[in-house]
Amino acid sequence: MRRQSAAGDGQRRATVTDVARHAGVSTATVSRVLNRNYPVADATRERVESAMRELGYVVNAHARALAGVSNRTVGIIVSEVIDPFYAYIARGVEREAALGGRLCLVCCTQGDPERELAFIDLMHERRADAVVVVGGSIADRGYTSELARRARELDAGGSKLVLCGRPPLDEPAPTAAVEYDNEGGAFAITDHLLTRGHERILYLGGQPKLSTTRDRLAGHRRALELRGAVQDPDLLQPGAFSRNFGYRRMTELLRDGLDFTAVFAANDVVAAGAAQALEEAGLRIPRDISLVGYDDIPVAQELRPRLTTVHIPLEEMGRQAVRLAVSGGDEDDWREPTTGALLLGTHIVVRDSVGPPPKRNGRA
Repeated sequence: MRRQSAAGDGQRRATVTDVARHAGVSTATVSRVLNRNYPVADATRERVESAMRELGYVVNAHARALAGVSNRTVGIIVSEVIDPFYAYIARGVEREAALGGRLCLVCCTQGDPERELAFIDLMHERRADAVVVVGGSIADRGYTSELARRARELDAGGSKLVLCGRPPLDEPAPTAAVEYDNEGGAFAITDHLLTRGHERILYLGGQPKLSTTRDRLAGHRRALELRGAVQDPDLLQPGAFSRNFGYRRMTELLRDGLDFTAVFAANDVVAAGAAQALEEAGLRIPRDISLVGYDDIPVAQELRPRLTTVHIPLEEMGRQAVRLAVSGGDEDDWREPTTGALLLGTHIVVRDSVGPPPKRNGRA
């Protein structure tokens, strides 16, 4: 029989009926093979799968998942797909989902909480068996209540909302959570600067309303307090998690003459922007200014000097998010059992961007 769905052959795509006719079985049997929800003899299954391969029916099987006919999908909702922080977590989600034969659907909110809620609704309509929401959350009671309501709706339908890289909700809701020691990482990197002799440390970047910023600032302040170091409000400069912000704000602070000997950039991307501004101002890292970041994405090793930063197990977070949500069932019997909440560790990666403070003001 002629293949009906080969790329570029101009023929219509094969249907369940075509597969059933080719394999010599009923359409109900084909459906059972596809959905794996009813016992089918091995010989029959092999005959159906052979027909699917010959007719190119695998494309239709993916279309069924996209259309919501099958719930063997995992939705992942991120703020920005080109940000390495989200991209590495998404890779972990996709790889773990693929191990269970699941399709991974990625949605991008551009930082809009309303879009995030709308995408959760969309994944619910598509009957995804897990929805993974990645990144910091805003401190807003109305938003939290809406998120909790959606978690309950997903749970009632046999799905699960997974909070990845953000704290649990303030109200009871059937969610799973994968966090990393955000505050502990910020404490450790700040303490690293303090032990090298830095007392005036500029904290640069991070939206003030995000839980990510709140936790990193908490760790930073705790380290300063423990060491009895300066806590000058002028040294806290929140803003976007972007290279452009790091460059622009650092340029402005150097022009205004703010006194600091080290910079704790809220993430590695902000650090890259700050490094560019320092270089353009004629300052050398770490001789004149020490610089650290957070996340340990590839740019940290690409900068010169290489960036000292905090490592987050991003891809592992994505994998664990899927394991928490979809463990159980015939296809997942091989998995180790997991709990409803996990906290993964962070650690400092010491490279070349930190030295002792200059004996004299490096900007003089």
